[in-house]
Amino acid sequence: MPIQTSLAEDGKTLVIRIEGRFDFSTHQAFRDSYEHAGPKVTNYVVDLSDTTYLDSSALGMLLLLRDHAGGDSARISIENCNSDVRRILSISNFEQLFAIK
Repeated sequence: MPIQTSLAEDGKTLVIRIEGRFDFSTHQAFRDSYEHAGPKVTNYVVDLSDTTYLDSSALGMLLLLRDHAGGDSARISIENCNSDVRRILSISNFEQLFAIK
C-alpha cells in the first residue's frame, strides 16, 4: 500500500508514510489518511523516506493537508526526503510553509 498511517504514542501525532510515487494516483488515499484521523490529532508528520517521486499534484495535496490542519497554525513536518524530493520542495518554497527535516 503506497500510503500508511500510524498514530504516535502521544495520541496527537499522525504519521503519514508515502511509498513510491506521490502523485495524483494517491490523492484519495492521502486525503483519507488525515480526514479520518480523529479530533485528537494536532500534529502531522509526512514521512517521505520511501518516496521516489513527487509532482505538482502532491504539492497540492500537502497544501490541502495544511488547510485541514489549521493553515498558518498547522503543525506539520515533512521528514526523510531524498535529495530530488527535497529539491522540489525547496524550489516550491515549501520550507516557508512546513518544517522540513
